[in-house]
Amino acid sequence: MKDSIIKVLRFIGLGFLEPLVRLASGEDSKKNTIEVLKKIIAPIASVLLFLGVWYTGSKSLYNTEANYKIEKTLKDQGQAEADKVKACIESGDSSCQPNTLPSPSQVWASFLVLLEDHKEISKDKAAFKEKTATLNEKRVAQGKDPITYTGRPSFVDQIKTSIKTVFAGFLLALLIATPIGIIIGLSDTLRTSFNWLIQILKPVSPVVWLLLVFMIVKTLTKDSTGDTSFVISFISVGLCSMWATLVNTAMGVSTVDQDYLNVAKVLKLGTFQKIFKVILPASLPLIFTGLRITLSVAWMVLIAIELLAQSPGLGSFVWEEFQNGAMDSNSKIIVAMFVIGFIGFLLDRIMLTIQKFISFDKNEGI
Repeated sequence: MKDSIIKVLRFIGLGFLEPLVRLASGEDSKKNTIEVLKKIIAPIASVLLFLGVWYTGSKSLYNTEANYKIEKTLKDQGQAEADKVKACIESGDSSCQPNTLPSPSQVWASFLVLLEDHKEISKDKAAFKEKTATLNEKRVAQGKDPITYTGRPSFVDQIKTSIKTVFAGFLLALLIATPIGIIIGLSDTLRTSFNWLIQILKPVSPVVWLLLVFMIVKTLTKDSTGDTSFVISFISVGLCSMWATLVNTAMGVSTVDQDYLNVAKVLKLGTFQKIFKVILPASLPLIFTGLRITLSVAWMVLIAIELLAQSPGLGSFVWEEFQNGAMDSNSKIIVAMFVIGFIGFLLDRIMLTIQKFISFDKNEGI
């Protein structure tokens, strides 16, 4: 039972919990206690330290900004007005609070507000769908488009849009980069011929890719009445992020052990049989490393691309809150920052788990 639990924990990327399982089973108490302290207690302590530093820093910045507002009011309007500003700040009135780095508690409160807002918007959507159900049935029967909900998306809806966009971009990168990487990897001449192009395009900024894609998509969809922001976003994400997969696939194919290729010759395998039965299985570790990097890059560039393409995802949410300038805008931006980081971490763990499953790699990874 213990060994089965440990295998599952290792497989899903939670190998750091192994000492806790061993300690609970009574195995080598002293050694596993030390391991629990190192792998579980120490990270928890680092989280608490981070929250403490964050709280202290936010409090210090709050006091600095508050003192500045009071002193500026004193200098410009006199002691009476300065006393009013000081009293207002101390009362907690949101109209005069310093707008600076929020504390952990403020960020958590904004997170709960965003979740509550999502529930309210979901209710509105359900009510709208119920009201227009009969009308939409008639419109569809007449060959017309159904009436859709056009209210603002919630924070959760924007998260879903970003995840959908990044996976569409990742799939595009996979479909473009993997075949090209295999073809280039099979030929030294092709690798030499196209290496310059890859090295030039690989470091191009996502903003430039977005502008290029925007020009092409807008030209091809002149008569379209639909929203093209999603198409522009996912194509830009795919083009920005595909280079790691392309390079790693070409490298993996070109470095396949010659003994494997000799066996393929002896067995008289055809070109496609050799690729799918010999070259690709031998190249999988490098290909998946490229795919893992590609997904990480796709998620990182997504926010900037969504912001510029006006796609209703997390990038748009962050920009709108930045422009809004409300008292809780900073808190909501930090909520988005943590959500972006957490989702990026989960995507990386998913790719690592798939890589282990396919390549039977027993290493835990970084």
